[in-house]
Amino acid sequence: MKTNKKSLAVILGSVSAAAALMVITPKFEGTVQKTYKDIGGVLSYCTGATEDAQWGKTYTPAECKKQLDYDLARHAEGMLGCIHVELTEGQKIAFTDFTFNAGVSAFCSSTMARKANVGDVMGSWAALTMWDKVNGRPVRGLTLRRAEERKICEGHK
Repeated sequence: MKTNKKSLAVILGSVSAAAALMVITPKFEGTVQKTYKDIGGVLSYCTGATEDAQWGKTYTPAECKKQLDYDLARHAEGMLGCIHVELTEGQKIAFTDFTFNAGVSAFCSSTMARKANVGDVMGSWAALTMWDKVNGRPVRGLTLRRAEERKICEGHK
């Protein structure tokens, strides 16, 4: 497990945004203390971590929390690296959770990032809901997650 040079709160510029992510991300990811294959077949562990996953390994709750802190911080940093405008707190929370789930490259090449970068705040929120599929098929859990992320955007202006 790696450690962050900067905390999630420092990266996002908000303790409340970091705290919100420590609730929403585990809510949708779940936490499993052993390696497993996620719905897309990706080897994962703890709260959706994939980096350096080793089949058959077991993790402690403390290791899982530390990994989540690290993963959220690096995904927030990656997400912010391709945004060139000021985001609302809600966008920071929702876009970091999305980026954690789909990856930095998926976020940076997405319609939501493009719309955010041209100042189309509401369009960026709406674009979240397009990302509810795995292998082209809608997944109820992703539909619910994207709906909650959008509510977060709308509720934290």
